[in-house]
Amino acid sequence: MTATAPREGQLWSRCGGCATLLYRKRLRRNLDVCPECGAHARVDAPERLLQLVDPGSFTALPERPAEVDPIGFVDLLPYPHRLTAARAGTGLAEAVVCGTAALGRHPCVLAVMDFRFLGGSLGCVVGELITLAAERALADGVPLVLVTASGGARMQEGALSLMQMATVSQAIAALREAGLLTVSVLTDPTYGGVAASFATNTDVVLAESGARMGFAGPRVIRQVTGRELPEGFQTADFLLRHGQVDMVVPRHALRGRLVALLAAARAGRRPASRAGVPRQEPSPLVARLAGGAATTAAAPGGDAWETVRLARHPGRPTTLDYLETAFDGFVELHGDRLGADCPAVVGGLARLDGRPVMVVGHQKGHTTAELVGRNFGMASPAGHRKALRLVRLAARLGLPVVTLVDTPGADPGVRAEEQGQAAAIAENILALTVLPTPVVAVITGEGGSGGALALAVADRVLMLQHAVYSVISPEGCAAILWPDRPAAPQAARALRLTGPDLCRLGIVDDLVPEPAPAAHHDPQAAARALREAVLAHLLPLLDVPPATLVRRRRQRFRRFGAARLGARAGAR
Repeated sequence: MTATAPREGQLWSRCGGCATLLYRKRLRRNLDVCPECGAHARVDAPERLLQLVDPGSFTALPERPAEVDPIGFVDLLPYPHRLTAARAGTGLAEAVVCGTAALGRHPCVLAVMDFRFLGGSLGCVVGELITLAAERALADGVPLVLVTASGGARMQEGALSLMQMATVSQAIAALREAGLLTVSVLTDPTYGGVAASFATNTDVVLAESGARMGFAGPRVIRQVTGRELPEGFQTADFLLRHGQVDMVVPRHALRGRLVALLAAARAGRRPASRAGVPRQEPSPLVARLAGGAATTAAAPGGDAWETVRLARHPGRPTTLDYLETAFDGFVELHGDRLGADCPAVVGGLARLDGRPVMVVGHQKGHTTAELVGRNFGMASPAGHRKALRLVRLAARLGLPVVTLVDTPGADPGVRAEEQGQAAAIAENILALTVLPTPVVAVITGEGGSGGALALAVADRVLMLQHAVYSVISPEGCAAILWPDRPAAPQAARALRLTGPDLCRLGIVDDLVPEPAPAAHHDPQAAARALREAVLAHLLPLLDVPPATLVRRRRQRFRRFGAARLGARAGAR
């Protein structure tokens, strides 16, 4: 049972761990940790800041991005109504509080998430605020400390919420390049898009006692696998045993550990500190997001649910099919070099119009046996690490990268969590943001959540006409937001997951036409169209200097922040 902090004004509180009745003031003095059983109740962001920072040292960042409702999402309530209720219930503007502070007199920038606000979900404003915090840390030349508490990406903002994983990750990458310490503190709970990006790609990852972290939540894993979960699954101690965190720290010791880390980082800084570098303003967000992103006019789409069904059709061409028809001379490379070779990800060297390229993609299959053998295209951590090995090899060899995305999502199984699924996805996203070689991604079927984004951080993102790309499956969204009735078709429409929708949002650059009525009716024609589209977008990138490629790729994902969306809304 999860322990939760009692409401203000209560004199007594019952522990969620051992059910002991505790005097409220005593519990507060003990930092909301039960003195009988040690259960750590959840604490909100303002209380967390009081526990961690030097008294009077916290100054909130002045930036307040505009409220956004990028896809006009409505389930049982319009999305703006849910935001209003969350603000009234928490007293916060959003699910994260960011600012400058000192810990043990060591300056830093903090971003502290609050689970009370829509489950601490990662939306455009949250992503913008954390990115601004990272940019402030870079400008000031100080460490960044993240305290995470989240159920995952904010589905009410569709694929734009998914983009925040890359937006924040590349801000973390800039701090890494500058030699500035980044620390994340995992609290209960940290799941989904937050776990698979900035919560696990910092230099040091601490887990508070009682924290739980994973890419997929326990309920999802049970539903998908039909298995009971082992005792202590995804807990802080579980994460420590499986090498996914640096240490587990009880709440009373957390401030001391952070102070020690900040002190070590300050002592180890080289004289060439960036502390004197003028503060960087947020990158301008690309104007074409407001006017439609596709270089080819987005064709009107059919019903979103019908598109989902076409994207999942078992006859739809797979990555291996395209490697046989759209590319030449494919030589498959195997293994993650750590002891596994995930069949859900295939990759290797090939030629495209005579040019050598590295191709990496998800592999499903057509028959039941093939689908089961390939885990339905759901990559394990070994699959993500194999992909990472191959794209880094491409960079060393100076080869462009083409990725083919077709997955319902990353493997949500117990074994995948034990092997660090969230961190594997996070590392791929981080690596692709700084890869010094051209990257073109094509969503060929299903683009499901973080498992898709792990191969889709690219200079150009293309999408087949009947493919889909979404933060969550329509079924998953419906189960959460329409629990009283089956509503997957309605959720599919609300999520704006089709190609034309995503072109209008600026997430996708171009649509690749499919032969009528869909790719599986004429795979050869589909392969020709994919080949032509990839060449059209890849060739101009070959002459771009690596530093410019990386800068533009970062700008691409920086534009998905709330600042741009707010400006767009204000222009209406």
